[in-house]
Amino acid sequence: MDTAHADPTAADGTTEDLQAHFEHTIRRDQRIEPRDWMPDGYRKTLIRQIAQHAHSEIIGMQPEGEWITRAPSLRRKAILFAKVQDEAGHGLYLYSAAETLGADRADLTNRLIEGRQKYSSIFNYPTPTFADVGVIGWFVDGAAICNQVPLCRSSYGPYARAMVRICKEESFHQRQGYELLMTMMRGTDAQRAMVQDAVDRWWWPSLMMFGPPDDNSPNSAASMAWKIKRHSNDELRQRFVDMTVPQAQKLGVTLPDPELRWNEERGRHDFGTPDWSELQRVISGNGPCNTQRLERRAAAHEEGAWVRQAAAAHAAKRAAHEPKGAVA
Repeated sequence: MDTAHADPTAADGTTEDLQAHFEHTIRRDQRIEPRDWMPDGYRKTLIRQIAQHAHSEIIGMQPEGEWITRAPSLRRKAILFAKVQDEAGHGLYLYSAAETLGADRADLTNRLIEGRQKYSSIFNYPTPTFADVGVIGWFVDGAAICNQVPLCRSSYGPYARAMVRICKEESFHQRQGYELLMTMMRGTDAQRAMVQDAVDRWWWPSLMMFGPPDDNSPNSAASMAWKIKRHSNDELRQRFVDMTVPQAQKLGVTLPDPELRWNEERGRHDFGTPDWSELQRVISGNGPCNTQRLERRAAAHEEGAWVRQAAAAHAAKRAAHEPKGAVA
């Protein structure tokens, strides 16, 4: 029997008993595991969040992947290739975590391709220069670190454990991006201008990565109550700004926000308000690259069908020849 979907009124106790045990586990900061009883709302919230995270890793291969064949040196090509490969791995870890909740990976992929599930808005922006590769590493992976390190303490065990390895690799990606930009800033005037242009284009979309403001975030409150996530969107956005400002000063670039300044009384930076109408347009499918990203994902899925079919046939053939009761 699928224990993840077992009758909650089975021998383990009544629904009320199981709900009370679940809430007690959350309050004590202990982990919920796949075989544990959990409310439908908790399961659905996790599937939505983990699937969106997985989709973001897979779609996120595209903006930088476009530069693999055009990287300026063999070293940069190898670094970029390794990073894109890491992102594919992150997506697989997360799809596996979603499967422990009863989700079907093929169904999640179809939902993404058909536009019924979302991915991070940041990946719908173009990468016209190689400086974009560095800024994605610095801003986008930096924002991911702010958002994802607390997820290592998520209340759902498989998600939290997947995030440990993902965060280690994201930290490495962030340092790689910053190193690339530092190298370019030590180069020609044209290279420095290229970096500043990329910073100007990616700053505000990076702030939007954390989601809408807390008073307009439909899912944040429930996720925090269940300790799926530990900090609100606005808290994470503030952390990112405070982390990034001194890095920008060291790099020698200007962040494109005239309202950005240190607030001595608050002990943090004040900053301007992102264009939330732009975020809504992008997540609704009207960003600069939405159509392109999904078309490429659909094409890759279709072209890879023979690999999935071959793998399934091999697994079935192997299973048919294994002795009954054999342990893999």
